[in-house]
Amino acid sequence: MSDAAASRPPGSSTAELVDLLDLEPLEVNLFRGRNPPESWPFRTRVFGGQVLAQALVAAQRTVDIAAHSLHAYFLLAGDPAAPILYEVERVRDGRSFATRRTVAIQHGRPIFIMSVSFHREEPGLDHQLDLEGPVPAPQDVPGIHDLADSVLAGLPEPVRNYWLRPRPIELKPIGLGERHAVPRRRVWFRAAQALPDDPALHRAVLAYATDMTLLEATTVVHGTSVLGSRIQAASLDHALWLHRPFRADGWLLYVQDSPSASGARGLARGLIYDQAGRLVASVAQEGLIRPVGEAI
Repeated sequence: MSDAAASRPPGSSTAELVDLLDLEPLEVNLFRGRNPPESWPFRTRVFGGQVLAQALVAAQRTVDIAAHSLHAYFLLAGDPAAPILYEVERVRDGRSFATRRTVAIQHGRPIFIMSVSFHREEPGLDHQLDLEGPVPAPQDVPGIHDLADSVLAGLPEPVRNYWLRPRPIELKPIGLGERHAVPRRRVWFRAAQALPDDPALHRAVLAYATDMTLLEATTVVHGTSVLGSRIQAASLDHALWLHRPFRADGWLLYVQDSPSASGARGLARGLIYDQAGRLVASVAQEGLIRPVGEAI
């Protein structure tokens, strides 16, 4: 194990995440996914990022070139007590591109659908939208357990409990607990322990992580959270574009914003950069952010 891996927090469940993403083949184009241990967060329903990542793994098992984009809809809340079946339709296999459609099924009903496009690597034009303004390096941002007690004490209990739970992804939110004047937030993240050298696995782990914090961008200017009791929240759809090679066990900066929230729905976007400033992925998601209880 490298020094960097050894310095990461214990009990991070990264090996369990790798195991979670190793789907069981049942038949041609049919796979079964397990759910995580009860100690993990999101146990009242299946975490959307888990279904997203497992569905991507299922699609990747049927093609020999790399995924470059996916577009998904969350249809029903997943049951954490039941396994999930993933059925892959081989829509198209071309010389440069391939397309797959994955349906996640529980109790005889589809709970999630996703289309994935794959592209054989080839040369082409290259540009990117660079980061705006200075960003603290990940080593200069305190981890959750390194935050001052005063910061943690100021967080609502559900939010504090969420951040303090062990998880397979290490998160370092910038300015956690601060009131934001604009709907933007930034989070450093990486797999909490080193991953095997399998690019397909790194893409699946990234997909998993993209659903962890993005919807918070829709509520941050309102002084509330999708994790609290005043908002009924759920991911409705999710899109991910993979631009350049990366490692999901190296620090990645998730720059998030929300251009609009209305009618109990919020739109969030994310740009993901590696430490060298390379834009490696882009994300978009619409979610339910329905006020409950007191008016906001």
